[in-house]
This record gives sequence, C-alpha cells and structure tokens, in this order.
Amino acid sequence: MADLPAPPTPTLTAIYGDYEARQGDGFRDHLGASIIGKSCPRALWYDFRWVTPSRFSGRLLRLFETGQQEEDRMVCNLRATGATVLEVDPETGRQIRVEAHGGHFGGSLDGVALGLLEAPKTWHVLEFKTHGAKSYADLSAKGVALSKPQHAAQMQIYMHLTGITRALYMAVCKNTDALHIERIDADSAMAERLLEKAGRVIFAQHPPARISEAPSWFECRFCDHRAACHDGGGAAVTCRSCLHATPIEGGWHCARHDRMLAPAEQRAACGKHLFNPDLVPGEVIDAGDDIVTYRMGDGSSWSNDARTTEGKR
Repeated sequence: MADLPAPPTPTLTAIYGDYEARQGDGFRDHLGASIIGKSCPRALWYDFRWVTPSRFSGRLLRLFETGQQEEDRMVCNLRATGATVLEVDPETGRQIRVEAHGGHFGGSLDGVALGLLEAPKTWHVLEFKTHGAKSYADLSAKGVALSKPQHAAQMQIYMHLTGITRALYMAVCKNTDALHIERIDADSAMAERLLEKAGRVIFAQHPPARISEAPSWFECRFCDHRAACHDGGGAAVTCRSCLHATPIEGGWHCARHDRMLAPAEQRAACGKHLFNPDLVPGEVIDAGDDIVTYRMGDGSSWSNDARTTEGKR
C-alpha cells in the first residue's frame, strides 16, 4: 500500500491561506491586450462582462508572484548587456500604458528598451514571460508566433499603439533557468485586425459564437467560462452582467439610473440588477420594469426579480 502524502503543516496552510485571502476577483476594468489573441470571441466577451470570477489556490498565486519577480531579474539581465531599459513612463512614474476603444481596451507594457545588441538604435517593446519545461521546449522549437499566439498578439498591439516597430520577447524556463530571446517585427495589418476584433467584442450586445458547440473541445474543457457557456452556470452579479449596463466611450453607462458607473460600483451592482438575458440558460416568457421571467431548459420557470433577493442566481 502506497504511503499517504504528509498533511500540510499549519505554517504551510497559513502561507497559502494568506495568498488566497489577498486575491481579488480577477476582473479587469478593460479588455486586456494580453488576452486578445484568444481564439474564442465568446470567452473574450465573458471576460469583458465579468461573467466568471477567478479563484486560485495559494500555491498557484505564489507561482504567479514568482513570474512577476522574474521580470525584475530579466530587466537586470538586459541592463547588464548595456541596454537602456525603461520599466515606467519617465513623465508619470507609472507603467507604460496603451488603450483604445474609449479606454475599454488596452494594457501595460513590461517596458521598452534601447541599445539592444541586435539593433542598438531601435526602440523595442519588451515582453517577459515564464514557462514550464514543456511550454518552453515548444517555444524554442516553433518561435513565439506559432507557439504562443496570444503573446505575439499582445506585442503587436503594444507596438501598434506606441508606434514602436520592434519587440523583444524574453522568456525563462522555470525548470532550468534557460532563456529564450526573440525579436519580432511590427505587423500593422495584424494589429488592425486585433483592434477590430476587440471592438467587436466590447460593443457586442449579445455574446459572439462559441469556438465550438462541443463542451469536450479542448479549448472549452480548459476555459474559465465553461460553466456559464456550456453548463448553464450562473454569471457573477455585477453591473456588467446586468441588462441595464452598456459600454460607451469612457466607461459604462446604466440606463436604469441614467448615469456612468465607477469600477467599484460595477463590481457591487445595485438592487435593481437584472441579468442580461444572454447569460440566463432559458427563454424569456415575460418581462416588466424590474422582473424578467424565463422558461428554463428543464421546463420550469424562473423569475429574475430585482424586487427580491431570490431573483439573484
């Protein structure tokens, strides 16, 4: 009989618990350039509409933190070669940000660099990533565009919106500490396609088509939104899942209260919240000012009633 693994010590449990207690909901105020390369537009729509909160184990959160700390090390590595690296905007002291579509789309650069040995006079967008051994081997064999299309898309957006024409992708293997360094050129046509894609997702009233109708499709099996998309799971109660809220230039507008909504308000939602019907796995059979009634897939009826707490799924 195999030995059972030792139970976690109180100290280990407390360390992981601290990470878990400090994590947020995972919602971003904008649709991120780091994910626009996703192949499923519905998953992106769900991301932007805050359908599924993110919850990770303490171990994974610590792993994410390790990746963030590795960025500082890679900056030092580049500076040791004689390159000038700017991690923040000298005028603001903050990360270099880019945005489009009225502030609903954008991202923050890891940095920019000048004086790289391959092209000393050319500014480069910097993108730092960490990889497990299998992912790193695939990256080394295929290059970032084929191996990690989301990362390539992210860099294309950053180059396009900053006007910089080159990017340096620097990746480390977490298992061996080996480095992969690759330069890519700006592709304005690709960037424009990605920006158009972002606009379609952001301003779509209804969720775009799934990448697959089969829940067993590999991208669906590992998607954070699988429950909401394929299993009829409930969306998070936020203003972004409410039928009254709409993204417009500069933010989100609530038609019920006829005003703009601050990000903190969007997360909390108000007592008049009613789900966007596209987020309810049923057919609308009746509706009023503060109530929408659905016929669910099993033939039962459910009333999304803003006048009662029971109307929240």
